[in-house]
Amino acid sequence: MSAKLIDGRAMGAAIRAQLSTRIARSSRSVRLDAVLVGNHQAAEIYAQNQAKTCREVGLEYHLHTLSATAGFGEIAGRIRSMNTEESVRAMMVHLPLPEGVDTERIQALIDPEKDVEGVNPVNIGNVVYGRRSLVPCTALAVLEMIEHTGIALCGARCVIVGASNIVGKPIAVLLMREEATVVSANRYTRDLPSITREADVVVAAAGVAGLVTREWIRPGAIVVDVGINRARGADGKTMTVGDVDPSVREVAGWMSPVPGGVGPLTVAMLLRNVVDAALA
Repeated sequence: MSAKLIDGRAMGAAIRAQLSTRIARSSRSVRLDAVLVGNHQAAEIYAQNQAKTCREVGLEYHLHTLSATAGFGEIAGRIRSMNTEESVRAMMVHLPLPEGVDTERIQALIDPEKDVEGVNPVNIGNVVYGRRSLVPCTALAVLEMIEHTGIALCGARCVIVGASNIVGKPIAVLLMREEATVVSANRYTRDLPSITREADVVVAAAGVAGLVTREWIRPGAIVVDVGINRARGADGKTMTVGDVDPSVREVAGWMSPVPGGVGPLTVAMLLRNVVDAALA
């Protein structure tokens, strides 16, 4: 058996095409405002790529830059100011923030109706109650991938490996809302492989390269790999790998790749949240 590919790039492209049509048909301006603090190279590159992606779908992109010396008060002040600006309807903060600045406190300041990453605790909490909300983008991407396989989630056994506040836990809650039977596993979970072997769906979101091996997976199961880890290959070059070992492809029914899986679809989910927030 060789697992079918859950192609995040193709799925993301289809969603971006739909968003382009929505934007073109709207009489209102749609834009994303992002805050970048300091000169962290990876964050700057991500912001540049984000601006390019926004332009491709017809979105405006405004980047608000603050110096690397900006403290909590200055960053918080910028967020509060953007919250009150009528022209700002969709906003986010690039990470990492400078050392000593509490990321969660900053994210909690973002107006929930403008929080397109879904990181404000209000939006994460709304997921539990099924209220209209801007849901964390990675969680949305994972659910979209699972549904793409055609599985009936009602009653399906799902195991989420990793229980972070903005990835693992929201994914678990979204699956619960679909009436799946969900196990949220963490580093203290006993005999985890025996639990995942009983699952119809395994979502790997622990941030540990190659953690999930073929022995963990029931033949035919759906495996979604959220992990993005840097590792050195046999040739000495650094490469991006997931939390799932490549050997899982030999037993899984469906599997998302890294790279090219959850990552590109998460970007599309962010853009969808932007359009939803701007046109609400």
